[in-house]
Amino acid sequence: MGCEGCWEKQQKIDSLQQRIQHLEGQLATQKRKETEGYFGSSTPSSKKPFKENRSPESPRKNGGGKPGHPGHGRRGFSEAEADVVESCHTSGVCPSCGGELTRRGVEQRSIIDTGSTRAQKKVVQCDTDYCRVCGKTVKAKPAVLPKSLYGNMLTAQACILHFLHGIPVGRLEEQWGALVTNGVLFKIFQRVSRYWEPAYDALIKAYRQAPVVHADETGWRTDGASGYAWIFCTADTSIFQFRSTRSSEVPKQVFGPDPLDGTLVVDRYSGYNKLPIQIQYCYAHLLRTVEDLGTEFDQHTEVQKFVSDLAAPLAEAMQLHTKDYDDPQYYQEAGKLKTKITDVINADAQHLGIRNIQDIFRANTYRLYHWAVDRRVPAHNNRAEQSLRSTVIARKVSFGSQSAAGAHARSVLMTVLHTARKRLRGGSVESWFKDCLDHIATDKTVDTSTLLPKPFTDTS
Repeated sequence: MGCEGCWEKQQKIDSLQQRIQHLEGQLATQKRKETEGYFGSSTPSSKKPFKENRSPESPRKNGGGKPGHPGHGRRGFSEAEADVVESCHTSGVCPSCGGELTRRGVEQRSIIDTGSTRAQKKVVQCDTDYCRVCGKTVKAKPAVLPKSLYGNMLTAQACILHFLHGIPVGRLEEQWGALVTNGVLFKIFQRVSRYWEPAYDALIKAYRQAPVVHADETGWRTDGASGYAWIFCTADTSIFQFRSTRSSEVPKQVFGPDPLDGTLVVDRYSGYNKLPIQIQYCYAHLLRTVEDLGTEFDQHTEVQKFVSDLAAPLAEAMQLHTKDYDDPQYYQEAGKLKTKITDVINADAQHLGIRNIQDIFRANTYRLYHWAVDRRVPAHNNRAEQSLRSTVIARKVSFGSQSAAGAHARSVLMTVLHTARKRLRGGSVESWFKDCLDHIATDKTVDTSTLLPKPFTDTS
């Protein structure tokens, strides 16, 4: 027989042991978060708490030369140093008055452009003519942006390869040789992006008017610090924003303050909830939550029945918009699926995990069934997730942007190029972009929004 008070002492010991186990678990979780990130081994590379090759002082160091240094500027080269010599002629007619031009001389222009594989030095001999009628001097202009050393073909290829196909800048430097360094490419990207600012703003305005829009976000580092890459897209438009925050202020700036008529398809991140547009939640995320519950309680009969009853109609709802139904048949099938889902959600349940999922559906009824009354609205957010795929790959290769200016240039150029690829529908984005740069070279005041390919109608 035990001593007096043994029962109470043993209870106290058991309680303390449970408390110790709980605290040890919390400590292990905290240590894991500090080293691996919030999601452990599944944490994206951009969300790791600390990047090993980056010191805490590095973000405070500005790149480039020190203030006051003489700089290098744009240096030309002689005809003897060039790999290629070309001629550039005027039309022979004065663009101002239509008078006949008389040759006054030849002006030499140095350009670095792409050849077969390596960058080439090219000398372009530009005719300089004189108009006898109005007295103006007319110069032939090569295909190069104003005051730029680098040709439009090289510029177009660099932008396409890096921002559309995800080729790292270092690989481009290796391919083109010492004439095109990574610093040169970064400056080219930032300069070209400034020309396309009007197009970027115009695409945001057009995005707001679309009947169905999508949005999503993923991690992205800038200057070694954690941040986010945002995508706002439709069938023929992709708008990228690389920002330091996941705050709701980012989508608010894109959508503006005025109420919109369309429907936004997103996951259940609360940053979208206060936007001036009706919202459709993505069923793929909800289905994952339901399946996780079934995995966790694989021996629980009530849970397994709930998962079986709810997972099937959720999956069917996501596939419904791909079916070749006419409108009456579509909405009839949509009504049946909605009824199946609501019956499962409104049924009595004892298990707390089931109740938790039911509460999610009940609290968000007005964000879950737009697909059932408007077939243009899908029950999933695949379009945004697919549009972000190239960014996720670029994140793994490049680890993000080196500066805020570089992140903004990436926002503009990825928006323009990915939108063009959607709208050209298999056409050459490189040829289109080269033609646009040639247009800008002749008229640097052009509104680049007028150079974008025309959108097409797509109800999916």
